[in-house]
Amino acid sequence: MSDDASHATPYDSSRYTGYTSYSYLEAGSDYESFDLADELGRVPAYDLGLDAEQEERTRSLVQENIIISLHDHPQVFPADMSQVRDYIRTGREHTGYLGLSKSGMTAVFDNLMDGTACVTSKSGWKFDDIVYDVGMRLSDIAHQDYVRVAYGLDDIHEAHAQDQLALVLCLEAATPIENEVDRLDILYGLGIRQMGIAYSEANTLGSGLKEPGDGGLTVFGRRAVQRMNKLGIAIDVSHSGDRTCMDTFEVSERPVLITHAGARAVWPTPRMKPDDVLRACADSGGVLGLEAAPHTTLSKAHPEHSLESVMDHFVYCVDLMGIDHVAFGPDTLFGDHVTLHDVFAANLGVHQAHVGPDYPKMPYVDGLENPTECFHNIVGWLVKNGYSDEDIVKVTGGNIMRVLEKIWH
Repeated sequence: MSDDASHATPYDSSRYTGYTSYSYLEAGSDYESFDLADELGRVPAYDLGLDAEQEERTRSLVQENIIISLHDHPQVFPADMSQVRDYIRTGREHTGYLGLSKSGMTAVFDNLMDGTACVTSKSGWKFDDIVYDVGMRLSDIAHQDYVRVAYGLDDIHEAHAQDQLALVLCLEAATPIENEVDRLDILYGLGIRQMGIAYSEANTLGSGLKEPGDGGLTVFGRRAVQRMNKLGIAIDVSHSGDRTCMDTFEVSERPVLITHAGARAVWPTPRMKPDDVLRACADSGGVLGLEAAPHTTLSKAHPEHSLESVMDHFVYCVDLMGIDHVAFGPDTLFGDHVTLHDVFAANLGVHQAHVGPDYPKMPYVDGLENPTECFHNIVGWLVKNGYSDEDIVKVTGGNIMRVLEKIWH
């Protein structure tokens, strides 16, 4: 690795003017203030070993094309992670505007989890919490003009033209709609444009991936999939059980996404997807976003989680699904992601989802630690390994845009 942080942050948006979250209010008076993690330079930069020509090609590809993360959490977390529950409970998670402005991304699918209750208590996944979180987030975004909310493809195209970042509001699971299908319409009206079926645990729609038995989509789950098709909400099965995934592909009239996962054939854990699910996703017209959250997309060749581990999954999935059905959903954030997993292990089902081969626990994913560095390093790896400009553009944004045209009607 190199200590030169410029390798990780080579892009600067001319539109970003220095706004920080909730700066229209008085910290400590209007809301509780926390010392937050650094958005830049928290870990050493990753050295791809590119020569000058490869570095220039990498920069040009990122700057000139629509670059999309299919799954991330671009919030800034406390420097002291022992405070994270109290921080999240305030409902004022800060967006990493500075880090995002140097990422080169055009759009990011911002997953709001499923309301503050899901990670701060045992009380369940509450619909009211989603409304609270979305409203608070939109209020913050409304006070600046670098980030814009993406309600359709035009917003992504305009963000690229105007040097902005388009933020797609998403939920990890539909659990909080309970058995009220009309709640999907309400969430669409609030700006939600992508939603998971289940988050590891079963709900009224179907089974999550940590359940010992998978009953597939319920009758209500089928109604919910049909309603999401009609509304234009992209459906995600990243945290769903295998049978529930297959049922969703069968029922949905529109392409289905796996926004953040990898290949079980490369690393055999429930969090990864088997070949038949990956093929069925491609057959639906959908796209897989490759995951990079700590200790997920490992490989036997690279069990110490890094960019190389993730790209082992990339190579396998491209061979299996075809280059037109693979993208990236790194699932990163600003702060100590490993400790975040430790704190919320019981809530998130981390241990059940990752049962598999032994692996060394790493302090962070080298090369894919945060939203700022991800796509420079991904594109740089693709350049270094001989991929064409056409294929690089596909897997870093083009495939997602093509699929969204069929979903966001």
